[in-house]
Amino acid sequence: MAVHIQLDRPHAYFTNLDIITGKAILTIFGEETISAINVKLESESRTRLAAPSQGGRRDKAQTELEVHKLLYKVQTVFPSAELLQQNPNNSSFTLPPGKHEYSFEFKIPFNNACSPNNSMFTNLNVSGARMEIARDSNSHVKKTLPPTLTGYPGEAEIRYFLKATVQRPAFYKENFRVTVPFKFLPIEPPRSAPNKRESYARRQHQFAPYMHPPQKQYIIRKQSTGSVQGPSPPIISVDGRLPDPAILTCNEPIPLRVLIKKLNDTSEIIFLRLLQIQLIGYTKIRAHELEREEASVWVIVSQAQLNIPLGNSNTPIEKDMEIDKKMWNTVSLPNSVPPSFETCNLSRNYVLEVKVGLSFGSPGNIKVIQLPQKCFFRANTVQPELSAQTLRMPAQVYSGITPSPALLAAFAKRAGQPDIGLKPPRNSEDRPINSLASPSRVAPSSRPTSTSTAFAAPSMDIPNDAPPSYEDAMAEELAPVDGPRREYHQPQAVPTGSDSKKGGLFGNSDRLFP
Repeated sequence: MAVHIQLDRPHAYFTNLDIITGKAILTIFGEETISAINVKLESESRTRLAAPSQGGRRDKAQTELEVHKLLYKVQTVFPSAELLQQNPNNSSFTLPPGKHEYSFEFKIPFNNACSPNNSMFTNLNVSGARMEIARDSNSHVKKTLPPTLTGYPGEAEIRYFLKATVQRPAFYKENFRVTVPFKFLPIEPPRSAPNKRESYARRQHQFAPYMHPPQKQYIIRKQSTGSVQGPSPPIISVDGRLPDPAILTCNEPIPLRVLIKKLNDTSEIIFLRLLQIQLIGYTKIRAHELEREEASVWVIVSQAQLNIPLGNSNTPIEKDMEIDKKMWNTVSLPNSVPPSFETCNLSRNYVLEVKVGLSFGSPGNIKVIQLPQKCFFRANTVQPELSAQTLRMPAQVYSGITPSPALLAAFAKRAGQPDIGLKPPRNSEDRPINSLASPSRVAPSSRPTSTSTAFAAPSMDIPNDAPPSYEDAMAEELAPVDGPRREYHQPQAVPTGSDSKKGGLFGNSDRLFP
């Protein structure tokens, strides 16, 4: 006997409201007696953490496993309702040799539906030669279904799969199972109407005074140190700005602006020397009382050895000098970035980090500084001054799967609010409304450098709660989202295929979780 699942319309990934249809195909080489064939649509969020070591030794018993069944739907494809009516007293049926096909259909809901009590099979985990059983958790949240998440083997994962089980009545005969995993990417929440607000991070910096190169050493005259020469060094402000609320979209460029302005009266020109933009994802993992945070980094842009002037010697004070967006607006977020999410034992948040390297001077004559006597390099050498300012801005990442107008209308009707716009704020060229008060001019000081930081958090227009539940949003009456399917990739962690010898979910796979 062999069993496998064949999908009618395979996708690179599925999303909310999608209808998954297919067939459970049973191939029998001789007469077989079975009691039922069930097809299940499931999703699990699993975490496994070990307690920190004490005194150089770690107690192996202090390993916690937490499992949440986020989605669980069952459809019995055999026997059919008509067959049961014709044979109400039969608990098993004998099928002849050949191929038997049974159709199934599921519709993916919006929100998770965590079961308070898992089965023993769900809570079971085999780690090497050890068998672990997860304790039931009382901590549950009802949110939009999270995306497929892998990349933390043996520690955390969120997976979606279809499972077909052929039940045989004889106690000495094992049931046949087959599991087909698939990737899931949720529909993004409704976005607020377009506005002109911006959220931002800001840093101020004062360059060191220009040091005239030291004179050469002669036999009689003692070598002189560098002397201050030239106009006052610039005092600058560096801003990184995102639309408010700060939303990044999977597979799209970052809607970022980077502004530089002078805060004192100086004729020196500011030069861009390096630019690095990276997205940092923080995954919070919880397994009962144990918690851990993992960081993942995606480098969007990294350019050095630059010499780009910003403005000129006549650029007035408080005049915004914007770095050319072409340096990053042609680069999309990698397709391995999952959207922000929160579920019972896992959550993902993001911070956009922008590092800007600046110098000052005139074209062909960038000012230098004298290295100290105890510098690793040769004493009294001069180097161009490079000020690297780092800006960190929290942001939400959306999937880019836009809700349909009918779905938005259902959301608005449920919330008693007018329809919500589909597009994110794009008016990033306007001045921010929620910015800090303009800083006063800073007089030059005798200190070589000084740096200050300001940050304006994005507004709370992003909804904290999940959209209306599957039933409340009338999902059964709404058609699936008919739009472009963007790419979404996660490290492959689940093999497909049938497992008839082993009773486990994934058989002889190399996965730590069964």
